[in-house]
Amino acid sequence: MILYVDGTVRKESRTRELSDYLLKKMNGQVEYVKLEKEKPLPMDAQTLTMRSDLTKNKDFSAPYFRYARQFARADEIILSAPYWDLSFPASVKAYLESICITGLTFYYSDAGIPVGMCRAERLYYVTTAGGTITEEAYGYGYVKALAQEMFGIKEVILIKAENFDIIGNDQAGILSEAKREIDKLFFI
Repeated sequence: MILYVDGTVRKESRTRELSDYLLKKMNGQVEYVKLEKEKPLPMDAQTLTMRSDLTKNKDFSAPYFRYARQFARADEIILSAPYWDLSFPASVKAYLESICITGLTFYYSDAGIPVGMCRAERLYYVTTAGGTITEEAYGYGYVKALAQEMFGIKEVILIKAENFDIIGNDQAGILSEAKREIDKLFFI
C-alpha cells in the first residue's frame, strides 16, 4: 500500500503536481490523506493525557490512532509538503505528532533507543519553494530523522523544486527538471 500524505493547501499546488507525478510512477493501492481536509489537531494537554493512557494499555483501536495505524502498515510513503518558513505547514507537524506512537510506529529498546515498527522501506519527501531551500532543509531533515531514527524507514528521498518565484525564472522548466529527476528514480 502506498500512503500519500498531502500537506498542500493551494488548488494549483506545484508540490502536489510533483507528488502526483511521482505517484504515477509507482505501483500499488493508494491510501490518500489530505491534511487540509482532515485538519489534524496539534498536541494539547487533554490529547496528550488521552494518548498516554491508551498507549499504556496498548489500546490502539481508538480513532485517534488511525493515522499511526495507516502509517505503520504502508509499504511506501509520499509526504507532499510545500516549503514554508524554512519548514512545512503546521498541519504536517500535527500529523507527524499524531503518528509518533510508542508501541505502534516505534518502541524503546532496553537501552532507551527508538526501534522502528513501520513496514515502509522508503519515504519520498516532496517539496517546492518560491525561493531557495536552505542547505539545512529543516522540514526534510526533521522528517528524515523521524523516519529513520524512530520509524525504521531505511530510505528517505528528497524531491524538490525551488526558485519558482524569482523574476525571470522559467517555472515550467523548473517543474520539468524536477520531473526528470523523478524519472531517474524509476529508470525511465
